[in-house]
Amino acid sequence: MNLSKLKYPLSTLPIRLLDGVVKHIPSPTPVRFVIEKGNWSIKWDGLSIVNGVNHIIPNLASVTTKPYLLSNKVVHFGSQFQSVSWTKHMAQSNRMICTFFHGKKQDDAGMARHVDEFLESVPHLDKVVTAATLIEKRLLEWGVPRHKLVRIPIGIDCQLFKPFTTEQKLLARQRYGIKPDQLVVGSFQKDGNGWGEGLDPKMIKGPDILVKVAKELSKHSSILVFLTGPARGYVKKNLDDLGIPYIHEYLDNYLDLPSRFAPLDVYINPSREEGGPKGILEAMASGIFVVSTKVGMAPDVIEHHQNGALADIEDSDGIVQSILWAQDYPDDVSKIIFKARQDILAYDWANIAKAHYEDVYKGLI
Repeated sequence: MNLSKLKYPLSTLPIRLLDGVVKHIPSPTPVRFVIEKGNWSIKWDGLSIVNGVNHIIPNLASVTTKPYLLSNKVVHFGSQFQSVSWTKHMAQSNRMICTFFHGKKQDDAGMARHVDEFLESVPHLDKVVTAATLIEKRLLEWGVPRHKLVRIPIGIDCQLFKPFTTEQKLLARQRYGIKPDQLVVGSFQKDGNGWGEGLDPKMIKGPDILVKVAKELSKHSSILVFLTGPARGYVKKNLDDLGIPYIHEYLDNYLDLPSRFAPLDVYINPSREEGGPKGILEAMASGIFVVSTKVGMAPDVIEHHQNGALADIEDSDGIVQSILWAQDYPDDVSKIIFKARQDILAYDWANIAKAHYEDVYKGLI
């Protein structure tokens, strides 16, 4: 953006007073990213995008949890759920954007209603951002206009998530009492309904597939499943029933997550539906071999046996076979892990924030 061509500086807003005199008063940031109050992914996405955008143009963006107070702003709802709740109630002077992560009518009755509500809100939106080619195609098939749709991947802090030394991995395993011969399988997500214990499984996240994979792997190796995230009760109960050991940590602070990748040998994403997931990016950045179903961003990010491994949705055997292959060919896996780290640098938040500025905000300010 050529700031010299702006009619008014970004830091001021023209106000016509009752006597007809136009004055310029200081204006808060013109781009407002709507985050959730909870310490969850949308909050960290919003903070990362805002931080990166403000490195391009200082004070261009900020976060808010109170969209109803906004007018004359570029308002970016961090998820389509927020957008559906607020869009129709917003001041018409706003330019509005939402990020659509995932969801389809076949998922369940609640998601079916949500999709209808989202599509009803599209005429009120200037842009719809989505992270994955699969979801982009789906939105086009639903009738979201091409000119409103922008595909920008989910980002990752490549300085926060980075590979561990052999010594760091050894110390991490010792800290958790992990035996040298144990295969440590990581799954960092929320796969139960609600925010309680999570005994009611959220099937689109594939908790049953994770259990099947663990059961089959236990026939070949001594394994341990390392879990983070809330509502993992279904997985834990099934692992208990199978006699498969696990560690579960619910982390209050996202900044504590990077160190939890250190003990892992492999990270699994068993989902049936995703917008990202961010976990595969974090694991690849951390030097962990990743096996994912072909959901969300996974087919965009992962090249099979080049920087990770892919399996069809619900193909627990395919996931198992990729992990067993990795155990048999450690030299190949080392090359895959190295390439994954190099590839994932393109997804650093600095690049993702620049894409938001260039492809979304710049044209709406």
